[in-house]
Amino acid sequence: MVATSESAHEISAEGAFVRQANRFTTPFGSGPGELPVEAGRYRLLWAAICPWAHRQIIVLNLLGLTEAISIGKANPVRTDRGWEFSLDPAGVDPVLKIRYLSEAYEKADPAYTGRATVPAVVDISTGKVVNNDYFKLTNHWETAWAPLHKKDAPDLYPPDLRTDIDGLNDIIFHEVNNAVYKAGFAENQGEYEKNYELLFKRLDILEERLGKNRYLFGSSITDSDIRLYVTLARFDTAYNLVFRCNRNRLVDFPNLWNYAKDLFQTPGFGDTTDFDAIKRGYQLGSHGHNPYQLLALGPDTSGWNEKHDRGRFNNIPSRGSA
Repeated sequence: MVATSESAHEISAEGAFVRQANRFTTPFGSGPGELPVEAGRYRLLWAAICPWAHRQIIVLNLLGLTEAISIGKANPVRTDRGWEFSLDPAGVDPVLKIRYLSEAYEKADPAYTGRATVPAVVDISTGKVVNNDYFKLTNHWETAWAPLHKKDAPDLYPPDLRTDIDGLNDIIFHEVNNAVYKAGFAENQGEYEKNYELLFKRLDILEERLGKNRYLFGSSITDSDIRLYVTLARFDTAYNLVFRCNRNRLVDFPNLWNYAKDLFQTPGFGDTTDFDAIKRGYQLGSHGHNPYQLLALGPDTSGWNEKHDRGRFNNIPSRGSA
């Protein structure tokens, strides 16, 4: 039976948060056993609160894959049965005809006992989840799905930078993306402090790096920028408050803040960022430990549309290193 968000308690005996492994990791491609690349065959299920899912939506928009990949959206506040499609009429996904994401997991593997997570790619013809590998999924969109990219789509994963991008992505995952969760979900003071220090040490390094380049690898947006952005977009609204990652706010880092605004104002980023859903998901859901369901009024998000200073790097082609 698929676990609910409450029963899937990913905490070690030492009080450390240990994220569950992805169950459905078959890659897309044309090789034996791979998932065929076929327009109209798949539906990507996501929730606007989730950074792992949000980065899929950004990539699909940047590459022009939103016509080839169907998209379904769950309520940002999880129920005791997990992600629910209560934003849709009649409370069911209009394509898959399911109320809860867990139903697609159960169809794929009746013996699955982990959490039903987003993002999840579902084969529409069977209603089964075929890929929930949030770590590699953007790379599949960027490579295997290249034949269906829009004309003049950006190269988010250029071959000559892939080793460097992979290396930095691994650092960003362990020391930023997942570090906020390991600090926020820790049930041991030492685990909380260890990941708090790890997070802000890396943010300090990234702050310095982004004082030299417009983006993480120079003058063009790459997959790494998308992975960093989704955490920065949630930082002041969720992680600083709910997860006690409060040494600094994002707005206290001049380079990171202007970099985040630059990305937010780029089509595909800000227009897919829902601060209200992020706030509700983290504060009113199981993350928030909020028995009276009080929703914080702040922070003010109007600053995301203010002018940034990143144009000063337009003529700098350098690409940096991890």
